[in-house]
Amino acid sequence: MTQMRFITRFVALAAVVGASVSCGDVARSGQSPVYLIISDLKAGRGGGNSTTKGSFLLSDVITNVTSPAPCTPTSPCPTIFNDVGEANFTMAPKDITAVAPTSNNSITITRYRVTYRRADGRNTPGVDVPYGFDGAATVTVPEGGTAVLGFEMVRHAAKLEAPLMALQSNPVIITTIADVTFYGTDRVGNDVQATGSIQVDFGNFGDQ
Repeated sequence: MTQMRFITRFVALAAVVGASVSCGDVARSGQSPVYLIISDLKAGRGGGNSTTKGSFLLSDVITNVTSPAPCTPTSPCPTIFNDVGEANFTMAPKDITAVAPTSNNSITITRYRVTYRRADGRNTPGVDVPYGFDGAATVTVPEGGTAVLGFEMVRHAAKLEAPLMALQSNPVIITTIADVTFYGTDRVGNDVQATGSIQVDFGNFGDQ
């Protein structure tokens, strides 16, 4: 009798654990029948160079501007610019045997979060890396289609705070990985999110 009671309890516990794991998987992947996919993530330096974006970012903590007046080549104006990012999105069904996505599966992204980390594990915001932040942006990824979203990768304020402000007069380069998470919902209200990463090096780089 004791052995049967032990077996019964073990089976019940296993069922609970299995159900918990299943619920955890659902919570991580969301209820939407489609995945939001970041097909490309790029960034560009602020100022006149923001139109050129690449797969990594050299974020200049201060830029000497030579125009317009009163800024000149002989008397440049030290200026702080934010840096911008660009993400390309698509979607894919979670069930590859399901029918093609419909308009109900289109995803509208409404916000994003940027956080920074270092490979050496020194990740204290305001000491080792800039503070993370949340931003608002709106774009819709249509069913079976793609979308492009521009967003802020590095804020002006970050370059006026530790640890970046000290780099204005210091030759040190801080190498980080920026993790960008985008949040949205499909047409019927299911939450969807996706995260991409890009290398961001902070320093007082040469001005062009």
